[in-house]
Amino acid sequence: MNINYLIAEIGSTTTVVTAIKCNDEGTSILAQGKSDTTIFEGDVNIGLQRAISDIELQLGDKIVYDKMLACSSAAGGLKITVHGLIEDMTVKAAKEAALGAGGNIKYITAGKLKPNDIKKIKEIQPNIIIIAGGTDYGESETAIYNSKIIRDEDINIPIIYCGNKAAEEEIKEILKNKELYIVENVYPKVDELNVEPTRKVIQEAFEKNIVKAPGMLEIRKMVTGNILPTPGAVMEAAKYLYEIIGDVLVIDVGGATTDIHSVTLGDRKITDILVSPEPKGKRTVEGDLGVYINADNVINLLNDYELNNYSKEYVKTQIKAIPETEEEKYFSNLITKKAVEVALNRHVGYIKRIYGTANSYMAYGKDLSKVKYIIATGGALVKLGKGEEILTSIRYNKEDITMLPRKEARVLMDNFYVMACVGVLLKENKKIAEELLRASLNI
Repeated sequence: MNINYLIAEIGSTTTVVTAIKCNDEGTSILAQGKSDTTIFEGDVNIGLQRAISDIELQLGDKIVYDKMLACSSAAGGLKITVHGLIEDMTVKAAKEAALGAGGNIKYITAGKLKPNDIKKIKEIQPNIIIIAGGTDYGESETAIYNSKIIRDEDINIPIIYCGNKAAEEEIKEILKNKELYIVENVYPKVDELNVEPTRKVIQEAFEKNIVKAPGMLEIRKMVTGNILPTPGAVMEAAKYLYEIIGDVLVIDVGGATTDIHSVTLGDRKITDILVSPEPKGKRTVEGDLGVYINADNVINLLNDYELNNYSKEYVKTQIKAIPETEEEKYFSNLITKKAVEVALNRHVGYIKRIYGTANSYMAYGKDLSKVKYIIATGGALVKLGKGEEILTSIRYNKEDITMLPRKEARVLMDNFYVMACVGVLLKENKKIAEELLRASLNI
């Protein structure tokens, strides 16, 4: 049987491969195959082949595919360290760019790098180092200094420079023997973010270097098209969805992390009182909130009411990578709900009243009050039967001022589990990607 596209999502615990057929009648998913991710066996192709074999078993036929695309968060995902000038300005801007591209930020510094910072970078062995700093034609000494330190320490890791435009030529000369990417400044003017150019280059660098990650060496032997970091692929889908239906919030609860992507400009009344700018597309990743690998962390956050007379120790015994019994599903849904609530509270901003001044407020962080749609993706929300109920419960039902999604926001389920697939496919064929997205979300 001929398949037009196979799209592999290589996760930290599970590899899912989606078989897509395209013809005059439209786009359809023929099957989805699953396997454990075989990163610890040193070759992700083993898991890929098993997932493809699962598809063939479902279809009762051998398959031949025209093209295979992939996204991956295995092997630690896209590990990034960020080094800027001022924490609330260029560092924050570079961090937003890295997260939106699907990065897993392992270390952040502000100001000139110190010996201990270099030690940490070497221990982390990131996939990408980001150097930022200074508005255009402003301060450049810090970025130049940091570039020299990284050069002199012989750190052979791809470097993205997205700082002061005036320092570009000197940075190029300093790092001329490195894999260097020069990008537009992420913070060109005070209170102005410019994260999209850096996000694009981060994904390009990831695709070029993913084969160097442990256990990923063989991936190119099977994957013929694009490879994106999985969270970055979901963000690409979210941004495209914004163009179709408006302001969106996408929540992805996984085995190791909980990712939240929002694409919204927020309410003008709130953005006018923001202390610092926020990007239209924002992603936060909570590396301590997962429903399998990091389940213990979430369980430890449950209160007595949520536990409903069960002990935390008992709940831990019921958590499985793929819940099968009703009891296992009950407890997985319990911790999924908790992971969503905690992750959302970390993603959304807050409003603070200024006392002594009538009706005066200041806003901090991301405003979600204009979100029209809340999208559930990831196995925990889509496959366990309670995703819509969980996401409905996070809407704010009162009338007072808030930055949370309002009660009018609709919940949509990524029924076919294709948000990441769509993000990768958008780079190949937007028409097919949109058809797939609309079918999965039933829009």
